[in-house]
Amino acid sequence: MNHEFVVSAVSGKVEEVAIEVHSRIYEWEKLFTIRTENGHLETVSVGLSGEIISIEVKAGDSIIPGMVLAFIKDDLIPTGSD
Repeated sequence: MNHEFVVSAVSGKVEEVAIEVHSRIYEWEKLFTIRTENGHLETVSVGLSGEIISIEVKAGDSIIPGMVLAFIKDDLIPTGSD
């Protein structure tokens, strides 16, 4: 299984953490809400499903682009030839 990470694309403050450690997520599910420096709310989601391994930020934390927000154990089923 692959371990993936979720990173911020914007600067701002974590407004909401919509996930918990060991919870299962699905593609494009809302993971975080970020209030950008200019006041807009940005939703953070990823195009994979799996289990949340760790959450690196909490509500109220300041973040910058590229900062890791969470780690996910991707449950993509590998395809093999039969």
